[in-house]
Amino acid sequence: MVSSFMRVSRRLLSTVNTSTFKAENLRVTLCPPDQRKRKPTDPNSLQFGKLFSDHLLSIKWTQKNGWNDPEIIPFQNFTIHPASKAIHYAQSIFEGMKAFRGVDGKIRLFRPEANMARFLRSAERASLASFDPDELLKCLKKLITIEADWVPNWEFTSLYIRPTFMGTEPALGVNPSIESHLYVIVSPVGCYFGTKIEPVSLYADPRWVRAWPGGAGSSKLSANYAPTLSIQKKAEEKGCQQVLWLYGEDHQITEVGAMNVFVYLINEQGEKELVTPPLNQGVILPGVTRDSVLAVTREWNQFKVNERIITMKEVCKAHEEKRLLEMFGAGTAAVVCPIGRINFNNKDYLIPSESKENISHRLLTTLTDIQYGKTEYKNWTQIVC
Repeated sequence: MVSSFMRVSRRLLSTVNTSTFKAENLRVTLCPPDQRKRKPTDPNSLQFGKLFSDHLLSIKWTQKNGWNDPEIIPFQNFTIHPASKAIHYAQSIFEGMKAFRGVDGKIRLFRPEANMARFLRSAERASLASFDPDELLKCLKKLITIEADWVPNWEFTSLYIRPTFMGTEPALGVNPSIESHLYVIVSPVGCYFGTKIEPVSLYADPRWVRAWPGGAGSSKLSANYAPTLSIQKKAEEKGCQQVLWLYGEDHQITEVGAMNVFVYLINEQGEKELVTPPLNQGVILPGVTRDSVLAVTREWNQFKVNERIITMKEVCKAHEEKRLLEMFGAGTAAVVCPIGRINFNNKDYLIPSESKENISHRLLTTLTDIQYGKTEYKNWTQIVC
């Protein structure tokens, strides 16, 4: 079966401008040794996205001249005009992916072609310039090779990779930017939960909606995230850690925080079923980890695996009838994270943190074993160096 990511990539590649940047033209300017930062020496010091490496990848585009040659340059601040489109109209997108130092010492990327395809699709949605995702991946790999010493060598750590693309034209007209900047920064990070995954608590309030049909919820736009921050604060005021995003009058479950969500239950036909919301409405971000969970569990062939609408009514009923077995989130940062409690309509629902099969823990082990090179699976990893 051809991955949905690859189908999207092939479709968009047919529209890629022939003037796309080329990795063979990549220029490298190294940071002087005496100006390089000290590498972390303690895995407990690795706060998410707080420490950055010595170099970044930078590629600029203008409507007049097309793409400049890509550059790897010393990490530095950018100068941006106060009227830039990214500031005023949030014409900006990003990706999140990781590089892992495997048990054999080699550095691997996990399904990077899927991230590149999604990044290209997001660029199309945000009216940013097209590019060849294969060329971007080659440039990104060169950056990681240069920054190889920044990839941590402790258990459950990785190098977080943040490609970003923004409109930089200094003009206040509401139209696509005729200048833009694509760049990639990397940051060593630890695991969200160390060696133990802890169930999270969720706040579900149907008054607040993350995305809607016809909107941009299925693309990784920067604009999708700022409106969620105030609701995250409301969740914390309720004693919860994350938001369970609902949609529609029937309170359809969509996402948990910035992760995709899965429900493992015994359905009304008495069958064990793993459910995640479908992508066809455009309100769900097509996560790489989501796609991986679906592929792995379907190959297990031990229970039904479906992409279908699931509502809070169905979850609450399954909970009351003792048919709800597990719920968990899936995403790049945490990989797999069990859900322990949902506050919905001012009532707490305690979710079993593990079933007899312990699906969330089993998936976490399966996926991280692939990421760290302990097992091979479907050519999902690419060795960088």
